[in-house]
Amino acid sequence: MKLVIIGGNGGTGALLAKLAREANHEVTVVSRSAAHAADEQITHIQADASDPHLAAQAIAGAYAVAITVGGSKGKQNARTSVTRSVVHAMEQNGPKRLLIQSSLGAGNSGTQLPGVIGFVSKVLLAKPLADHTEQEKLVENSALDWSIVRPTGLNNKPALGKWTALQVGESGRLGGTITRHDLAAFMLQTLENEQSIHKAYGISN
Repeated sequence: MKLVIIGGNGGTGALLAKLAREANHEVTVVSRSAAHAADEQITHIQADASDPHLAAQAIAGAYAVAITVGGSKGKQNARTSVTRSVVHAMEQNGPKRLLIQSSLGAGNSGTQLPGVIGFVSKVLLAKPLADHTEQEKLVENSALDWSIVRPTGLNNKPALGKWTALQVGESGRLGGTITRHDLAAFMLQTLENEQSIHKAYGISN
């Protein structure tokens, strides 16, 4: 699979790129900043994917696209802006398979937030969650084969190799955190699983 990761120069995106390469996928990372470290097995493109022309160039020839962009200092609704550009490019003449990293609490997932974390998130993360919600709407209203992954709080602890992933309405409880490595592993599995198309998952360790 030829995979393009938008925002894959750090955090979960970088881990997803690493795991995808280890699984023998062809990986291209698109980021506004230069690559932190050279990796001959991963192609790095420095570009602002909120530019529709640059987004179209970056995803040309790909089988799938993953959007893992975070907030951008001094730029409101960065996730929505990038997602709008990428979705447009994909619908015009790009790949159909799309995965986005959102956040638990976005869209209709507020009921999945565990306990007091739910209240705190809605207050302190109101703007990022609103950005993620708009991002999700663009994806859900597209003609693409999309999947959405909504992690709880992220941490950099070692991978546990296990997690709980639930759609809204499914029985079970989500915890307060997940390691970035476990999130990346689940995202790769989701990309490879056609049964996950048009589904959104909350996930935690």
